[in-house]
Amino acid sequence: MREVEELTRKAFWNLNVPGCNEHYLVHIMRNHPDFIPELNFVLEENNMIIGNVMYTKAKLMDENGYEKQILTFGPVSVLPEYQRMGYGKLLLEYSFEKAKELGYDTIVIFGNPDNYVSRGFKSCKKYNVCIKNDYYPSAMLVKELREGSLEGKKWCYKESDVYDIDEKEVEKFDSAFEKMEKKFKPSQEEFYIHSRSRIV
Repeated sequence: MREVEELTRKAFWNLNVPGCNEHYLVHIMRNHPDFIPELNFVLEENNMIIGNVMYTKAKLMDENGYEKQILTFGPVSVLPEYQRMGYGKLLLEYSFEKAKELGYDTIVIFGNPDNYVSRGFKSCKKYNVCIKNDYYPSAMLVKELREGSLEGKKWCYKESDVYDIDEKEVEKFDSAFEKMEKKFKPSQEEFYIHSRSRIV
């Protein structure tokens, strides 16, 4: 849906890097086998889409090779003029309830802790969830939809390969949109720090 791609582009433009790739991710995610259509929600105000969240399947593997299917979401987008007004919270809380109804018990994301701790996410270290080489990224956050679902094990997280984005394809895709200036914002330095930090 082009309207969702447009709003995602506006929501993320120059936020984490000059420009953004999240609108391209929205575009390719819908046709990926890990995409979960039942957990794709939009928020409308005055007959206009102002927010969107999309989920994909992800995996956790324990030390014995047991594989557990879980969720990740992203991008979650709210038009800039509607941000910091509670719409993102509304969208996420609704999606959490629907995810529980579908039988999922865990969500793992990469995001700014400032935005997600208030939604019940905690450091991956507290749930013993790492990525390869026992690395615990500061930006990797975990939410149990059912308390105790990760208890007593060590887990390694593997996200969907839909997130392996080709930046050349992003540029090609973005060229069909209205031109917007790429520039530096302080939030990009914040993203750089969070995305390269780990918990020991």
